[in-house]
Amino acid sequence: MRALCALFVLMLTGSAFAQAPAAAPGDPFIGSVSLGYLATTGNTDSKNANASMKATWDLDGPWKHDWNALAISARTNGVTTAESYSAGYKALRDFSDKSYLFFTGDWRQDQFAGYDRQVSEAIGYGRRLIDTERQMLALEGGAGAKQTDVITGEELDEAIVRGALDYLLHISETSEFSQKLLIEQGERRSLSVRPKPLLEREPLKVWRTLALVSLLLNLVLLVAALH
Repeated sequence: MRALCALFVLMLTGSAFAQAPAAAPGDPFIGSVSLGYLATTGNTDSKNANASMKATWDLDGPWKHDWNALAISARTNGVTTAESYSAGYKALRDFSDKSYLFFTGDWRQDQFAGYDRQVSEAIGYGRRLIDTERQMLALEGGAGAKQTDVITGEELDEAIVRGALDYLLHISETSEFSQKLLIEQGERRSLSVRPKPLLEREPLKVWRTLALVSLLLNLVLLVAALH
């Protein structure tokens, strides 16, 4: 079983639950919220909406904790074509300026992906290939387990291998660009009902993901050329 997730966010960051418009220097708890909506009319009427949340607890010590949540909905001519929800937690433990260990726990629900609920846990090693005040690029690898409730009522438990690429660019004091590519490879199993490929269900999402990955690679090459 494979799961491929990419996330593109242009967001405004600030101190969570703070009254001031910007986070105070050294504030260990920061967060961000983003909302998106797109509607088109014509031969085909479509509506797409998404919402995401991200929070980080960092005391400038060896430990760092991240929480995130994402909701996506799409309708075409009054028919729901996409509806998914996800939430995750990640803990990082630095043991050098570039290297760290991590633990992740993720929950997903997607009515159009062949499963009702999916939970995964993984531990592994990460390394920051680029780490400056302006940008960060990290590569991760690890292993874990995944539990899936399939829409047919079956329950699947499997071991997984996890790989991730994470890029962050600080645009200003209150905005940043982030791109994350996540790949989970599990055991191959036959299902009673095989879900449609992602390219058939969400072709726009597939091409958008490919475009974002291409943009990320070009940014990495540009940074490498400038250094």
